[in-house]
Amino acid sequence: MFRSAAVAILLANSISAAAQGYPSKPIRLMIGYTPGGSAEAGARPLARALEPLLGQPLVFEYRPGAAGGVAMEAIARAPADGYTIYYFDSGPLTVAPHLAKIGYDNLKSFTHLGHVCGSGSLLVVHPSTPFRSVADVIEASKREPNKWSYGTSGVGGPHHLSGEYFKSVTGANLLHVPYKGGGPAMTDLMGGQIPMLFSSLGPAVGAVKGGKIRPLAVTSLHRSAAFPDVPTMDELGLKGFDSTAWYGLLGPAGLPQEVVARWTRALETAGHDQTVVDQINATGCDTEILPPAKTIERIKTDHEKWGRVVKEANIRAE
Repeated sequence: MFRSAAVAILLANSISAAAQGYPSKPIRLMIGYTPGGSAEAGARPLARALEPLLGQPLVFEYRPGAAGGVAMEAIARAPADGYTIYYFDSGPLTVAPHLAKIGYDNLKSFTHLGHVCGSGSLLVVHPSTPFRSVADVIEASKREPNKWSYGTSGVGGPHHLSGEYFKSVTGANLLHVPYKGGGPAMTDLMGGQIPMLFSSLGPAVGAVKGGKIRPLAVTSLHRSAAFPDVPTMDELGLKGFDSTAWYGLLGPAGLPQEVVARWTRALETAGHDQTVVDQINATGCDTEILPPAKTIERIKTDHEKWGRVVKEANIRAE
């Protein structure tokens, strides 16, 4: 017993000592998806801003699988020395616990470092539809139950949740059509195979500008920098409507306070650099740097909200 306690004290002291000179070597920045996706798009400009502030390069490491869940389990088991950090999306912490058994606790397994940016869904329709407003969609779906459908990138994803949340709040009667990714869903929308889609913002920019699809609203509480002329659901009368997937930074539980302080200072500084903010916004993710305490509050609030939506819609993991 005494030996175990002594080992624990020595380990804690060694981590603390190392943290005082932190960081002294490159830091692995884990991404829970394959290269080239929206997660990496937002992480790149952030990493470029953080590297000079931290004094070390950030080396990207990709751990795709289970919609970010594989990386989440990996970071929970990583050494708490500050040299493995995860640029995560909120789904594995706020939605996944309601869909399946997970190998981590969304709060206790991690040291949360901050919220970086958030992205709502974009409700878009094919130009051949009669829908010119969100009110049109709601009225038509109630008048002709089960006639109208909406597509998304997949079951249990942020856009599926946006759609089901929309149905819950408005009473709209819409059938969900899940696709294996946002690309095929957008292709079918542009081709008129489906009438509407809850989509990621970034991939929709070109199609909207080209007049191939018509945007009706964004599901975030504030307008998106990518679509400044498109109103929010809240502005259209659905007060408080907020369906936003977001990204943040975290490490394993037990990161030394010196490490946490270094990251939070660096994040705050980056968040005050308008060039960095504009670069992140250009990816379709609106920058909002929040400290650890507010990030944890957001996780708790979203976890509770999406739990209700998943239960009401009877969403099950595929």
